[in-house]
Amino acid sequence: MTHTFYKYQGTGNDFVMIDNRQSIFNKKNTKLVAHLCDRRFGIGADGLILLEDHDAYDFKMVYYNADGNESSMCGNGGRCITAFAKHVGIIQDIAVFEAIDGLHHAKIEGDLIHLQMQDVPHVERYSDHLFLNTGSPHHVQMEHQLNTLDVKSQGAKIRYGHPYNSSGSNVNFVNKISDDIFAVRTYERGVEDETLSCGTGVTAVALAMNYTGETTKDKVTLKTLGGDLKVSFEKFNDGYRNIWLIGPAQQVFKGTISC
Repeated sequence: MTHTFYKYQGTGNDFVMIDNRQSIFNKKNTKLVAHLCDRRFGIGADGLILLEDHDAYDFKMVYYNADGNESSMCGNGGRCITAFAKHVGIIQDIAVFEAIDGLHHAKIEGDLIHLQMQDVPHVERYSDHLFLNTGSPHHVQMEHQLNTLDVKSQGAKIRYGHPYNSSGSNVNFVNKISDDIFAVRTYERGVEDETLSCGTGVTAVALAMNYTGETTKDKVTLKTLGGDLKVSFEKFNDGYRNIWLIGPAQQVFKGTISC
């Protein structure tokens, strides 16, 4: 079967995007998803996203990790599918869509896609790290030697270690640059490697840095290997609300593949 696809990237976090409003894609075929995401034998991507019809909202987002399994929320993917929805004419500059973690609002302002994330009611603080769920689970820890860190090796140890074990967690290593700027490198479960950027990851970092007092700001810049993202938020009780992930999202190319 031949599939038409689009390749999108948001600060280097890249996705195979397929318009599945006609339900033509076999969603149970995890091997197919993994093949399409394979960087040597397929198209190559950190994940695959299906855009589907929704009865009440603009569209539905279905996200798969590069290993072929449907996954938790992807922030950069949410920004990319918003840009894709505009490209295919579903929306103009404002969207409401459903993802695996619930409803999301999004807006397009020039080259930037603003995606509202789910509220985070609490943050877990430990002696050497924090843990919080921003649509996906995230471990956050400070790392002063960020440039030379072996993120794949160190991230894998934490991702599979206690207490995460088989369910796993994404792992973020952070270095403070200033009160409102932080450098971030992320190991993503499902990709099982470092990615150039992670939307739910930088969201988790921004909230964690505010929670620990590393920043007093309510809008933070996160510098990833793939570019800069911004996260704005409101502190609410022991958690956060009105959380927005802001950054670029671009179509790289369109193609067809037989598989």
